[in-house]
Amino acid sequence: MRAVRFHEHGGSDVLQVEDVDTPDPAADEVLVEVDGAGVNPVDTYIREGATDPFTLPMIPGIDAGGTVAAVGESVSGFEVGDPVYGTGIGKNHYGGYAEYAAVPEDRLVGLPAGVDTATAGGAGVVSVTAWRALVDHANLQAADVCLIHGGSGGVGHAAVQIAAAAGAQVITTAAPAYHDELFDLGADVALDYSRPDLETAVQDAGDGGVDVIVDHRLGEYLQFDADVANVGCRVIGIGENATAVGFDRSSATRRKDLQLTMMTMFNTPDFRVPLEKIAYLMGDGDIEIRVADTYNLEDAAAAQQDVMSDSFLGKLLITP
Repeated sequence: MRAVRFHEHGGSDVLQVEDVDTPDPAADEVLVEVDGAGVNPVDTYIREGATDPFTLPMIPGIDAGGTVAAVGESVSGFEVGDPVYGTGIGKNHYGGYAEYAAVPEDRLVGLPAGVDTATAGGAGVVSVTAWRALVDHANLQAADVCLIHGGSGGVGHAAVQIAAAAGAQVITTAAPAYHDELFDLGADVALDYSRPDLETAVQDAGDGGVDVIVDHRLGEYLQFDADVANVGCRVIGIGENATAVGFDRSSATRRKDLQLTMMTMFNTPDFRVPLEKIAYLMGDGDIEIRVADTYNLEDAAAAQQDVMSDSFLGKLLITP
């Protein structure tokens, strides 16, 4: 089979397409013929060496979606030909930037009829992160006012849809060019993140404040989050762009009984639980993974450059 691999850590130029043996699934693995693999920032961090992969040379790609080609001897619940998608690979297991991927069965679930397998290949990281943030950590409730920073991003556009499906009032920030699409995805209010009165605008939109915040840039927005929060607000940090984050006015923050949770998708106890929920919502039409662009295996380096630099709504996909 053809696969993208890197033999050493470095820039995107270390990625190369090679002919390698198609993997034989281990007893607890499912061999997936890959139709699509999401391109995620974490793929670039692993390639650069911030997170050591389990071996080199390494096939990157945390996500994969496709069709079952074979199953290991102890696998139950999957049959050849089943449409599936999964996540959590490509860090301590060969990933999805390949024509085939042997995926542990506990990181994979089936897809409802009608859900595109290639597009579902871009759903894993972003949808599981959003689900864990909103449902597991924030305990989002119907009628909560929910602020999602960066609604046009991969996690952001999934979070907007999950929050809307839960019955929350959804406020999101994004460049104006994406506002109409975000309304279509379920946002009630979309605000330009660069406007100078953003704090006032968020508070006005939330009738005084917000109950849940999903923040991918804590280094910039942590104090902002505290300032727009209602008492008891749950702030979920899914990322930051600084080596250290903190509050400028901790006493004002404490008066709000603010709850701050820092999370990573890789601590998910059982990937199948959120994956199954998201699969149901995709099948029901409540979540749509928007694909901004697709790349073949030879263009994987360009895809990883673009995921870190380009502005787009939704996801980038590798389509072997």
